[in-house]
Amino acid sequence: MRGPRSSFVSLLIVSLALAAGGALLAQRGQGGGRGQQANRVEIQEGQECPPGMTEVRHLQCQAPADAAPSIVDYRPRSTVVAPEHLVPKAKYPVVDVHTHVTETAENMPKMTQEMDALNLRVLVNLSGGSDPEQVKRKVDAIKASPYKDRFRVFANVNWNGAGGPGWKEKALADLEQAVKNGAIGLKIFKGLGLSDKKADGSRLHVDDPDLDPIWDLCARLNIPVIIHTADPEEFFQPLDYKNERWLELNVFPGRRYPQDRYPSFEELMKERDAMFAKHPKTRYIAAHFAWYGNDLPRLSKMLDAMPNVYPEVAAVLYEFGRQPHASREFFIKYQDRVLFGKDTYEPSEYPYYWRVFETTDEYFDYYRHYHAFWKLYGMGLPDEVLKKLYFRNALKVEPGLPQSGWPQ
Repeated sequence: MRGPRSSFVSLLIVSLALAAGGALLAQRGQGGGRGQQANRVEIQEGQECPPGMTEVRHLQCQAPADAAPSIVDYRPRSTVVAPEHLVPKAKYPVVDVHTHVTETAENMPKMTQEMDALNLRVLVNLSGGSDPEQVKRKVDAIKASPYKDRFRVFANVNWNGAGGPGWKEKALADLEQAVKNGAIGLKIFKGLGLSDKKADGSRLHVDDPDLDPIWDLCARLNIPVIIHTADPEEFFQPLDYKNERWLELNVFPGRRYPQDRYPSFEELMKERDAMFAKHPKTRYIAAHFAWYGNDLPRLSKMLDAMPNVYPEVAAVLYEFGRQPHASREFFIKYQDRVLFGKDTYEPSEYPYYWRVFETTDEYFDYYRHYHAFWKLYGMGLPDEVLKKLYFRNALKVEPGLPQSGWPQ
């Protein structure tokens, strides 16, 4: 016969067993098997989980059971089953106002075949050079070929030494001669504002008054200025795990702009936009959507205030594809302003642009994973907007383009 003490011990053992079983069931019910619930960390509202952990329940963080893959090795298969409308050829002929190619008698036949397959009618080479004779050689090579209506060339200016003796006179004379030699516009590389120096060794600001005669000359010659100022804003931000361009900036460390060596993104934007406003008679093409593709309200304000500015879409497709509804509204509202550009001439990549602009497909890959790790969605632009984006606006902004033979 058991005494009171043995009965108490038995009851205690049963109670502990029930408690342990209940805790195990609760743990399994919360998805924290194999004792992982014991490794959870509680956080407060507004706090983030510690490194290596993720929030598995409200205000509860837990580490994965297995080692996490690196950002370059995590390549999940999509299980989304959705209509797919690949667009190998643009619906309407296209002017690419932003490319960097060297047209030669040897490569033009192959390039035009590739262009025909994509419905690319004209490529505009922005790397004509600052030497007017160099521009002439490129233009003459095009004119001497059977493809004289398929390629055009922009000139450049050597900004280093601005403000020094004779710089203005030479820059103006060279640019005017380059236009006489066949250049149809002026391309400004991102060195202006970032690295180009004045004659006294100081940084050459984008809106420096010493450059005003160049912009005035472009207005007088009726040629557009396409300008690349700065780079994406994240390139100027700390390189931490909150930077959405972390992978790109580690694959290409030269794209980082530490603030102890370079002006800030906002400083460069302020200089460029001040230049736009100061020269209303000069037509400016803002390369890469002015780097405002992630902030369409900001770009809207600029376009409303500056009717001489035209954004082009080169190398920022990932911005439109991740916000297709807002982008569609923007492209429709500013359908007379937006131009098509690609930047890098790579035939396999153009169809991604056609698909984003022409279809309403959902959740498909971008062509460079280091550039954008997110998926793209189609904007489904109306035909009239596509025509303006692909060629009509370019014909208006760049009079030196072939003006005949386009669809109505």
